[in-house]
Amino acid sequence: MRHLYVSAALLPFLMVMPAHAETIRHEAADAPVKTAGATAHREKVFSTGVAKGRDLLDSAISASSLGGDVVPKLSARSLADVLRNVPGIRTEGSFGDGNSNYTIRGLPLTSGGSKFMQIQEDGLPVLEFGDLFNASSDTFIRYDQNIGSIEAVRGGSASTFASNSPGGVINLISKTGEEEGGAIEVSTGVDYGEKRLDFEYGGKMTDTLRYHFGGFYRSGEGVRNIGFNGVKGGQLKFNVTKTLPNGYIRLSGKYLDDRSPWYFTVPVKISGTPDKPTFENFNNFDVRQDTLLSRNIPTFTSLDRNNLPSVVSTSNGMHAKVKSIGLEAQFDIAGWTITERGRISGIGGSIGRAQISNVFAGNALPATLGAGAGTLTYASGPLRGQTITNPASLNGNGLIVQTLANRLDIKSLNYFANDLRATRSWNVGEGSLTLTGGVYHSSQDVDTDWYYETYNQDLLGDGRSSLIDFTNAAGVAQTQDGVTGYSLNGASGLYRRAYDVNYDITAPFASANYKIGKLAIGGSLRYDLGQVRGQLYGSDLGGGRVGLGSYDFNSDGKISVAEAKTAFLPTGSPAPVHYDYKYVSYSAGANYRVAEPLSVFARYSRGARAGADKILFSSTTGVSSVTGDLLSKGTGYDLVKQLEGGFKFRKADMTLNATAFLANTEDTNIQSGGGAQPERKYRSYGAEIEASVRKGPFSVFGSMTYTHAEILSDTANPVLAGMTPRRQPKFIFSATPQFETKYATVGANIIANTWSYSHDNNQTALHQPGYVIVGAFAQVPVTENLQVMVNVNNLFNKMAFYELNQTAIPANGIGWGRAFNGRTISASARLSF
Repeated sequence: MRHLYVSAALLPFLMVMPAHAETIRHEAADAPVKTAGATAHREKVFSTGVAKGRDLLDSAISASSLGGDVVPKLSARSLADVLRNVPGIRTEGSFGDGNSNYTIRGLPLTSGGSKFMQIQEDGLPVLEFGDLFNASSDTFIRYDQNIGSIEAVRGGSASTFASNSPGGVINLISKTGEEEGGAIEVSTGVDYGEKRLDFEYGGKMTDTLRYHFGGFYRSGEGVRNIGFNGVKGGQLKFNVTKTLPNGYIRLSGKYLDDRSPWYFTVPVKISGTPDKPTFENFNNFDVRQDTLLSRNIPTFTSLDRNNLPSVVSTSNGMHAKVKSIGLEAQFDIAGWTITERGRISGIGGSIGRAQISNVFAGNALPATLGAGAGTLTYASGPLRGQTITNPASLNGNGLIVQTLANRLDIKSLNYFANDLRATRSWNVGEGSLTLTGGVYHSSQDVDTDWYYETYNQDLLGDGRSSLIDFTNAAGVAQTQDGVTGYSLNGASGLYRRAYDVNYDITAPFASANYKIGKLAIGGSLRYDLGQVRGQLYGSDLGGGRVGLGSYDFNSDGKISVAEAKTAFLPTGSPAPVHYDYKYVSYSAGANYRVAEPLSVFARYSRGARAGADKILFSSTTGVSSVTGDLLSKGTGYDLVKQLEGGFKFRKADMTLNATAFLANTEDTNIQSGGGAQPERKYRSYGAEIEASVRKGPFSVFGSMTYTHAEILSDTANPVLAGMTPRRQPKFIFSATPQFETKYATVGANIIANTWSYSHDNNQTALHQPGYVIVGAFAQVPVTENLQVMVNVNNLFNKMAFYELNQTAIPANGIGWGRAFNGRTISASARLSF
């Protein structure tokens, strides 16, 4: 019952909130306008994850929408901050602008990214797989003023109207020029270093031709102290729509070139008991504001795909580069509505991070290196070459961090996706029958290189950390410019890899929906066929392939201790990847419109998610490094079976939606933080409530999700059966109240989780405390066209953690985890015209 004060405080508040119009704002292009009696209003047409756009109260799905005017009030600093306000979705942000973790309704989050939930842009996936190693979908998409709304489908028809998304679909929908006008907005971090310019404009060129374009540019240090300009770049997007007598055709394009820091785990002092841990900052380092990134560590060195030295800039962080062109068309022909969406994207860049391997007391480091007593000296920064005479008091905390520097060099994540479907309705008996058929095809490249280096650095915030050298008592340097090994941990060639693989998917699908009076019954079917072809290079593939070796990086004719720990790629002996898979997904549901403002529904679904790059290097549960085929047919995909039911209530100024759910899931994955690759089965059940109200100048919207999740079985560690998965809280809350007058609009955004286990073995796992994070905003209309706004993320500067790496209270009090960003304040001015 721990931390249920959160639910006690917020549950009554949420239960009385009918929905504000802002929670369901998007109306699909060219959607019809319908009225209902004296209280005429537009039906809210929902188009994501369904055969045909329709009013949500006539659809047997659980779905939500956020309007573009809502998002600025959420004090969001990333897409993850936005999506944590969607019911049922659990996000683990604080990484920065990408590579956050997402899951839905308790589906497993064994590793990073969003395995069972797909992120889309205008109805097509950003990437086919949302959990690629260190390159998840949200890295290559940005929320800006081009977005008109965000639609979210949880479970249900997402299994059959999109591939690889059995848990749900999040769709960012662009503005298309229906409304004439635009805006320019300038914003700045008040207490952090970032300047940003946003712009957008749309309208009609002729009666049948409209357009929209926009984008942003930004620069600065970012929301944490890193000591250098880590944020730089922007985005341009456009679309042009031609309306025809029987439909429309739309051309769209996007250019994204943006880099931002990747914030990873940081050291924290842990004490107390496993069920009541306490956390404190170490001296001169704040887990909410600081990182291991530093201006004194500008580069690291590793070997490239050809085993030649490459100097990597740490300032690149997550560097996303996307060029895409898309075509969308819809026509009515002989009673059929034909819809075509296609997009081709050139995706590249690089992704770098600094991840903790271990944290030592400074006077314990020599013994840890197995070298006895010795000498520590600065290897970079303003004190380079100086001896550290008292390691125990270094920076007031006496700590040295062994850091894994990693870069993913993206040769190609190029992606093509096309969805073609046809829909027609007939009057059958006293009802209406709607049939839909279509085919989806995609081609996803995964051509990436992994670079690693391990080095020592002191623990000092504000971007001032420096590399540390160690020389043993015999005068032999155990490090080289702070580097302990040109590999992961220096122990083996683990994760020294290169991928060159293509995933080709073809998926025909069909659905039928029959509506008679207040009752609608429907079902859908999808058949995914996948071909995976390519090759792998890796010193951890086995079969006599190269692991650790030596390389003279400084060209002094000698091999140092660090240079003797260099990981090589076996360039002459790649492993093949050559396998096929296929699976069937289906979904069936019923919806009953009890009254104009109320409907009830139920749905059962069976979907799946194909395995991507995380099954390729497993010698037990993945792909054979000899034949390239699956080691067992079942590892090509993971099944998700879901049962859900609930009700939707909507009036002019209120909405209340509630859904109960049950899900059984298979997952073959790499365990977060490394280690085994288990095959697991999970079960989760619970309920989600979404509600909001507008009463005069006051309005509020929010949600609550209750989830009970359980590991049913684990092939690698059977003792985990019956345990609650790591980092899965029982309750997740969000609420955004606001008060609006002609002079100003003020409000807050509240996000809360109850406690969870830090690891899967609940009997020994450290408890991860719950939290309440409060944001605040104020909007002031200076003139009719000019508005200024201030918003605050983490108003009370709460110390809270998404992730803790320790399984118990450490004896020395030294731990590390991934913390929420601290308080950040931004100010903006928006000129509309």
